Amino acid sequence: MFDSGFGGLTVARAAIDLLPAEDLVYIGDTGRYPYGSKPLGDVRGFARELAHSLVDDYGAKVIVVACNTATAAGLDDLRAELGVPVIDVIRPGVSALVQTTTTGRVGVIGTVGTVSSGAYVHAIAATGAPVILTSAACPGFVEFVERGQTVGDEVTVLAERLLAPIRDADVDALLLGCTHYPFLARTIGDVMGNGVTLVSSADETAFSLKQTLGDLGLLRAVDRRGHRRFVSSGDIDLFRELGCQLLGPELDRTESWPPPR
Repeated sequence: MFDSGFGGLTVARAAIDLLPAEDLVYIGDTGRYPYGSKPLGDVRGFARELAHSLVDDYGAKVIVVACNTATAAGLDDLRAELGVPVIDVIRPGVSALVQTTTTGRVGVIGTVGTVSSGAYVHAIAATGAPVILTSAACPGFVEFVERGQTVGDEVTVLAERLLAPIRDADVDALLLGCTHYPFLARTIGDVMGNGVTLVSSADETAFSLKQTLGDLGLLRAVDRRGHRRFVSSGDIDLFRELGCQLLGPELDRTESWPPPR
């Protein structure tokens, strides 16, 4: 599993809880985050490098792209190149979104790169669901999470400004289209109000992962505890400190990426 930084830990948390017997390697590319403001071509290159490393260096049997921007930039390339299944976070989230709404008015928030790619527009259209989508990019949200600042006046003021188009659209379901955003769910929920259900792709992605492993006969026996490794391309001490706060006690040590060869 990989992400630009800490956001994918929401997916890792869901996967650990649902599949406790599975081994997990998580790469947080904190040395090059944030992805959302970078050209999609650069992000595509980062994603290829990380995904191939997970297979070649860590022996991954399945890859989870736990980053919406990386999914939007390079999912098709990864699936064409890698000899293992690749799970994304966009389609599971969209599936949950269209099942949640009762009014047919839905929203998606994400990074500039994800929203401008049109990935969610295409994914929702592919479902055939009769919904009206309003999207908004939320630059700055990822940076707050990466600093460990998930509540407070600064976050709230930014959220009120960025979420205004979504509120004006009178949506009843909002997909957090970046794996960092669930860490801001309290602030986002306060700004959106009680009539809006927040949808996170983390749990749905974990369910998709379990189904894929089961269909391929790759699920491990449940009478074991999986081994977890957390790897960072940036400051590993910072990654361990903040990552433990966000994920939990499983993140008790970190390693550097790329690994020595």
